[in-house]
Formats: sequence, C-alpha cells, structure tokens
Amino acid sequence: MLLAVGLPVLLLVVGATAWRAIGRALAPVDAIRAEVDEITGTRLDRRVSRPASRDEVGRLADTMNRMLDRLERARDRERRFIADASHELRSPIAAIRQQAEVALAHPAAIPDRDLARAVHIEARRMQALVDDLLLLAQADEARLPFRRAVIDLDDLAFAEARRVRADVPGLAVDVSNVSAVRVGGDPPALRRVLRNLGDNAARHARGQVAFGVAEVDGWALLWVDDDGPGVPVADRRRVFDRFVRLDDGRDRDGGGSGLGLAIVAEVVAAHRGAVALADGQLGGARVTVRLPA
Repeated sequence: MLLAVGLPVLLLVVGATAWRAIGRALAPVDAIRAEVDEITGTRLDRRVSRPASRDEVGRLADTMNRMLDRLERARDRERRFIADASHELRSPIAAIRQQAEVALAHPAAIPDRDLARAVHIEARRMQALVDDLLLLAQADEARLPFRRAVIDLDDLAFAEARRVRADVPGLAVDVSNVSAVRVGGDPPALRRVLRNLGDNAARHARGQVAFGVAEVDGWALLWVDDDGPGVPVADRRRVFDRFVRLDDGRDRDGGGSGLGLAIVAEVVAAHRGAVALADGQLGGARVTVRLPA
C-alpha cells in the first residue's frame, strides 16, 4: 500500500520539479529566440540580451550577437557597394546621353565619327567597370574562374612595362630589378594584377615608374614603384577596399573607379599570396605582391 500510494506521488513531485527546473533553465533561450524572431533586415542594429550567467546560454547569446554583427557589416557593405556602383555607372551613361541629345538637337554640330568615338569611349569605360564588378562578385562567392599553370612572372612584368611605355610616352619605366621567377597561377588573372598595378603607378607618377621581380625564401616578390606623392600610412590598408580613392585622385579620369587595387587584393589572395603598400625607393608608393614561388 505504501508503494502503491507513495510511488505515484513521488513521480508527480519529481516530474513537476523537473518541469519547473527545465522551464526556468530554458527561459533565457526562449527569450533569445523571441528577440531574434523580431529582428528583421532593416533592424540589424539590434542585439539580444545577454544573461548574467556564464554558461552555455550566455555563450549562445554571444554567438547570436556576433552573427548579427557580421550580418550588419555585410548589409552595410552591400548597400555601399550598390551606391558606389550606381554612382560610377551614372557618369558614362550621362556622357552618352548628353552626346546623343546634342546630336539629336543639332545634327550638324557633332559629326557621326566624333559621336561614335565619344560613345565608344564611354561604353568601354562602362564595360570595364561592369567586368570589374563581376569579378569582385565572383570573389565574394569564392568562385573565381582560375586555372593553374606555371608562369614566368618576369615575362609578365616586361610585357606590362612595354605597355606602360606605349600608353604614357613621356614616362620613364625602369625594369633593371626584374629577375627570372616562376609562379603557379592563372595567366590572365596575374596579367590583370600587373595591369592594374601599372595603371595605378602611371596614374600617380610624376615622371618615373619601376618594376621589380625577385625570389626570396621560396616566395616570388613583385613590386611596382612610382615617384608620385605616395600614400599616407593611415590609408595604406584602406586603399585596397572597393571604390576607395584618396582626395588627390577623386576625379573620374585621374582616379579611376577605385576598383583596381581591390581586384589586385582579391586575385592575390585567391593565389594564396599577399599584397602590401609601403614607401618606394623613387619617393612615392611601392605596391608589393608576394606569391608562392
């Protein structure tokens, strides 16, 4: 009789106690769930309340807040990226529209050949910007279309030096520090790295640019110097961000779109390398790329 009566009572007491204890233990988890459920894409600045306890629930709140931090930064980058891309695309579109409106209003004012040349220049600028945006979008998704091959890095440097000489006749281009080094990578992508570095150096140089290639401790080093104004130390990491142009190069023709060095950083990182900016021997900036030899 004692067991028949006492055991059910004991089970009820234990069950009620366990239910209450589990409910109190999971209450902070339910509070976190309710707070996260109220956070939308327009309210990513909100954070969940962290309980005072330093247990698994507290660590869960910290994890949720770190996730919200990453989502907020990603949303801000996306908004900034869309705004900058729209701003950059507006200039060539406006130039094409202006030329077309003048040609329609005054057919004799602009010869057909001049109109076609102006539209072609702006269309090429717009195509280059769209290609850069596509490459950066692929880099964000970690699906850059690279193929691996053995490349003579010195040949790429010599070819880029010849191109810079042809494009900027008055610019002195030094290649005396280019030595034979081979790397593994995607030839078109690495040619684009050289082209972006060459364009960047030629844009800011006063009269001289220098290319260098060497192998040090199993690493291939590629650097491009210019004798321009250089880059302040505080801005040397920021210039590799997208659409970043310093104050002395914000005009569209002089400063580019602000994507050149960002593409260099993405391509080099995809090749398991690194890129850095420092003072150059010519008095301006030096951009150094390090790749596995």
